[in-house]
Amino acid sequence: MLVTKPTFRFLFFAITLVLFVCFIVPITASESVTNADEDNDLEGFEELLALDEEEEEQEHKDTQVRSSEAEILSKAQRIVLELNNDNFKRVIDANEFVMLLGYTPWCARSAELMPQFAEAATVLKDVGSSLLMAKLDAERYPKAASKLGIKGFPTLLLFVNGSSHAYTGGNNAEEIVIWARKKTGVPIIRLNSITESEQFLKKHPMFIIGLFEKFEGPDYEEFVKAASEGNEIQFVEACNAEVAKVLFPDIATRNLFLGLVKSEPEKYVQFEDTFKKERILEFLEYNKFPLVTMLTELNSVKVFSSPVKLQVFIFARTDELKNHKELLEDVARKFKSKIMFVYVDITEDNLAKPFLTLFGLEESEGTIVTAFDNKISSKYLLESDLTMSSLEEFCSRLLQGTQPPYFKSEAIPDNKGKTIQTVVGRTFDDIVLSSPQNIFLEVHTPWCIDCEKTSKQIEKLAKHFKGLNSLIFARIDASTNEHPKLQITGYPALLFYLSTDKSNPIKLPAKSSLKDLAAFINNNVRDAGGDGRPSQDQPMKDEL
Repeated sequence: MLVTKPTFRFLFFAITLVLFVCFIVPITASESVTNADEDNDLEGFEELLALDEEEEEQEHKDTQVRSSEAEILSKAQRIVLELNNDNFKRVIDANEFVMLLGYTPWCARSAELMPQFAEAATVLKDVGSSLLMAKLDAERYPKAASKLGIKGFPTLLLFVNGSSHAYTGGNNAEEIVIWARKKTGVPIIRLNSITESEQFLKKHPMFIIGLFEKFEGPDYEEFVKAASEGNEIQFVEACNAEVAKVLFPDIATRNLFLGLVKSEPEKYVQFEDTFKKERILEFLEYNKFPLVTMLTELNSVKVFSSPVKLQVFIFARTDELKNHKELLEDVARKFKSKIMFVYVDITEDNLAKPFLTLFGLEESEGTIVTAFDNKISSKYLLESDLTMSSLEEFCSRLLQGTQPPYFKSEAIPDNKGKTIQTVVGRTFDDIVLSSPQNIFLEVHTPWCIDCEKTSKQIEKLAKHFKGLNSLIFARIDASTNEHPKLQITGYPALLFYLSTDKSNPIKLPAKSSLKDLAAFINNNVRDAGGDGRPSQDQPMKDEL
């Protein structure tokens, strides 16, 4: 049987068909994948567009809010009258009450206070106050500032019929309003209904509520006297227990009650003393701060002037504070009214560094707990990790007076073979006070202009008297080392501790010549052998 061979045309067709199939299948697959990728890309693009639209919408809202806030602030600042050299006397004399803000454009605290002052001006105008709010650029108008008694910045003064009175209130708008109203004839707000109490509660985060059967009598008079004092806390009164309970729910009596309300964890504090002005004001001073107060530029004066003189300062980053907040509040609650707890953001150099420098810890970044007893000017440091038990024990020792004060000290140096011994806080007792030798101590600081010259002189002096067994030359850097028995106010300082009387060092003039210092040593030092008696074979050095 014959098998015919495929013709050339058939072969050409077959090859072409195979090539076409091989080519078209990958393209189809590729198009399918590409279409899927394009769909995914389209979905991602739509999501991005949606996010962009959300961000644009949020930015628009934020812009509207900022614009609204700026408009309100601008309006408020227009209410505040600008004084100058020409009009200040006329304005002060023509108005019964004028509250004046003295400021300078470069003062950061002035910049913080200005919007609060402007907001207070708006509130006072809305309630119909006759108080005129004014401001004066003390840098631009120094003559007017001098005449009005503006010396620091910012300065707040109240003028009553031309007479100046210092401002003693707080630094936010509400506190300014409360203080101003008290001083211009409205020290107490009277609430007559539950609705009035509810409205009042919405506007005031802190106040003191007094419940009286009648608005008269000795107890009420003491309440009014306390309310009229220059503090930043709003006083409220009621003669209906139900009205008062809207503000202070746990009132158990119906005729005489006094309590402090705050927006802090310890929201309600009841007054349990006799109704005397001094007692009421003392109650407020000891209880007005929150359990843990955050230190700011504006409230720093109030914190430092608090009658609670034992203060614990916690330095930490804001995120670390959140982790410690519950712990700190629990401990603060146990020592309430006895110890003030203050938190300082360690990243705020202006607030934190002045304190941390006192401990030699200004470069620290972790959580640090310190304490100050402002009655005796002592400082303390919690040298263990911050825990509930360690902080409680630290505070208990502070109250009992058993916590040792903290004194700065560098690491103990190696003095082997040194002509002049380096003393640090930790070695002051051993080298200076407890040693049997006479001690010539140079006290210096890095920033002292004359210290370097004096140090070179003492080095020459030490070499001259080298080998004198009964005399040790030493120096201490007072900027990084402290000791309770070393109280120096000027640098450089030269102190001579006789071996027979270490408690009364002799202070030598820092500008003494080498000859005078050598003569002093020769007159006061006799070399001693190993048994402490004068040496026969080691005569004193001649004078320089």
